[in-house]
Amino acid sequence: MNVEKGYVEAPVESSLDLKEEIKKLKKEKNAVILAHYYQKGEIQDIADYIGDSLALAQIASTLENPIIVLCGVHFMGETAKILCPDKKVLVPDMSAGCSLADSCDADEFESFLKDYPNHVVISYVNTSARVKALTDIVVTSSNAKKIVESLPEDTKIVFGPDRNLGNYINSITGRNMVLWNGACHVHEQFSVEKIVELKKQYPQAKVLAHPECKKTVLILADVVGSTAALLKYAIESDEKQFIVATESGILHEMQKKCPDKEFIAAPAIDSTCGCNDCNFMKLNTLEKLYNALKYEQPEISVDAEIAAKAVLPIRRMLEMSK
Repeated sequence: MNVEKGYVEAPVESSLDLKEEIKKLKKEKNAVILAHYYQKGEIQDIADYIGDSLALAQIASTLENPIIVLCGVHFMGETAKILCPDKKVLVPDMSAGCSLADSCDADEFESFLKDYPNHVVISYVNTSARVKALTDIVVTSSNAKKIVESLPEDTKIVFGPDRNLGNYINSITGRNMVLWNGACHVHEQFSVEKIVELKKQYPQAKVLAHPECKKTVLILADVVGSTAALLKYAIESDEKQFIVATESGILHEMQKKCPDKEFIAAPAIDSTCGCNDCNFMKLNTLEKLYNALKYEQPEISVDAEIAAKAVLPIRRMLEMSK
C-alpha cells in the first residue's frame, strides 16, 4: 500500500462489486460518506449525504460517526476536520485541490489585509484552513448575501477570494467590499457565445448560473444562485428545459430529482465535450473511495493552532445561516 500520490495505491480485484463492498466497510467501521454535488454520479449515489459546501459543513458539524469520508476537494476535508477534531476525516484523493483556494495564498492574503485595518474579513469557504484562520466570517454562495446584509451598512469589508462572487454580492447589496483577485477556473471558463448559441437552439430553456461565473454570463442568466439554490429552482419550476452554467456534476442530481425535465450543460470556452468539469472534483473514484475506507487513509490533518482560529469564523457562518 502506498499513499505517495495522494491516494491509496493498492490493488482492487476487478471482480469486486465496489458499491456493495463500500457499503459493507461503511457499516463495519461506522463511517459516513459525504459527497459534493460536483462529484461523479456513482459517488453521489453511494453517499449518505450529498450537498453544496454549506450543507456539507452543516452536516459534518452534527455527525456522531467516528469516521467521515469527504468526497469533494481538499478544503472541504479540512473544514470537516476543523468542525470535528475528534473524528477521523478521510478524503479519497488528497491531490483533489481547488483552483479558487489556490488563488489565495495565506501569506499573500495576510500581507494584503495589512492595507485594510478596521475591515471585517469575509472569506469564501473555498479557502485553505490558514486563510480561514485570518478571517472573521466564512461564507458560501448560499449565504453570502444574507451574511453581508446582516452587517451594518457602513461596515468596511474585505471579501476573498472570488472576485466574481464578490462583485455579484456588491451589485445586489449596494456594498463596496474590497475584493481579493481570485477565481474558480471552472466558472471563469464558461463561454458566453456558446451559451447564446444554446439559447437559440433551446429558446424556451431557462439559464441557471452560479455567482462564481463572470458578469457577462450572469447577465444572460434567468436565475443566479448557489448549487443548492439552482437545484431547488429546477425542482420547483414549471419549466422543462434548463441550460446550467455551473460544474456539470450537478446535472446528475437535477436529472434524478426531475426525470421529466431536460438539463443542458453550458460549455466552456475550449470545451470539446459540451460541458465544464472540475478536474479536481473528478479525481475521486469508487476505487479510491473503497481503498480510503479499507485502509483509513489518506487522513486530513489540520494544525491545532490554525484549527482553533479557523473554527471561529466557520461557526459564525453556521450560526448566521440558521
